[in-house]
Amino acid sequence: MGTAEPRVGTAPRAPRLIVLHALAAGIDFDRYFRWRRAREGDPFVVRFPGFGSALFTGTAAGAREVFRAPVDALEPPRPNPIEPLVGPASLILAAGERHRRDRALLAPAFHGARIRVYGEIIRDSVLQELAGGNGQAWRPGARIDSRAAARAITLRVILEAVFGVDSHERRAEYTTAVAEFLTAFSGPLMLVPLLRHGLFGQAPWDRFVAARARLDRLILDDIAHRRTGGGELTTDILGMLLSTSYDDGTAITDAELCEQLRTLLVAGHETTATTLVWALFHLHREPSTLDRLRAELRAAGPEVSPVELARLPYLDAVCQETLRLHPAVPIVVRRLTAPCTLRGVPLAAGDTMGVAVPLLHSDPRVWPDPGRFRPERFHERKYGPLEFAPFGGGHRRCVGAALADYELRIALATIVNRVRLRLPARYARGRAPMSVPHNIATGPHRSIPFVVEGDLHHEGV
Repeated sequence: MGTAEPRVGTAPRAPRLIVLHALAAGIDFDRYFRWRRAREGDPFVVRFPGFGSALFTGTAAGAREVFRAPVDALEPPRPNPIEPLVGPASLILAAGERHRRDRALLAPAFHGARIRVYGEIIRDSVLQELAGGNGQAWRPGARIDSRAAARAITLRVILEAVFGVDSHERRAEYTTAVAEFLTAFSGPLMLVPLLRHGLFGQAPWDRFVAARARLDRLILDDIAHRRTGGGELTTDILGMLLSTSYDDGTAITDAELCEQLRTLLVAGHETTATTLVWALFHLHREPSTLDRLRAELRAAGPEVSPVELARLPYLDAVCQETLRLHPAVPIVVRRLTAPCTLRGVPLAAGDTMGVAVPLLHSDPRVWPDPGRFRPERFHERKYGPLEFAPFGGGHRRCVGAALADYELRIALATIVNRVRLRLPARYARGRAPMSVPHNIATGPHRSIPFVVEGDLHHEGV
């Protein structure tokens, strides 16, 4: 589908029948955004029930205006669909000086040199899953629920990297609490704020609040244990944050730290898990691409370190192409605190503007044959941050992007280098599954199964 020309100076129409539009977006998020742009041009308006309207663009020129708007003229939209998940103190929802201070506190934990120490944790998490850590070993003939497996892998990583959780019992507590927490936050609760009220402890909102409280108790217990000297010095993110202070010398409070850690739990495993599923899906629909990746991994040798593994060029291209086709967080939105324009359309303070990342990543003027999974495009040219933005852009670009990239590469390489998988016929051909909202991310509307055909490690391949 071509890219619509900008409607310079003309305000686009807001959609009517908001509930029907919300249902359409929930059924197939990507297709809905493409339909809105084809119908209205770029920029176009999307209305969210209970959250108001936003003016979206899907072009590099529009992304430039959103990502490079003055820092003090932007803030996260409020109310926000994910606020109940991450909390008002979360870095995702902080604005102004608060955002600057919190980002300065958190960012060092995700610098390249620090995250490289997590390479063995990532690889070991995958090996545990392949051996049956989630209840089923990846032996020939086994049918694997890829979403459950990917979530188990990435949750193990985030629990050990962030909290230093390495005991089976404590990990089981967290795994149960996180699963209940994410399951309780249903699509209706995210998209319809009017449902966020209790009813004698029986409403969906009551169940979500109870699940959030259970997870927070685990996090706060770990914080208290560390603060009282009950934990040894560690390289995990919690240990680093407890030993760090703001510019003025003050420390982050337990309540604020709890919300930042809950954000890392939610955003740090769901998004990477979803991308890992999509990468496996596309590789097993493109045998030549999978063969080329395996050849690169074989050439690197069995003793290659995680750091060296993450630098392999074709592995990098496969991961980048997956993020292009399936950005885990497909919209970037900003609320204006001062007047602004987006592609010639005037906006007032209080209005919301955003970037539709799937549209940005499928502009045929930038991405030839944009619907095709073709990692080689990332070897043919360099793409700028206004053309390729899977982790957002500007001063609010995802603080954990480097860890997410690193984890995806090591996890994907370990799986395809160890086991031979097959997609069932219904997934191996035809259209890719629809992408729908799942908590903080979007992903396949149902899990994509794989059948294990062989153990490459034992076969000596």
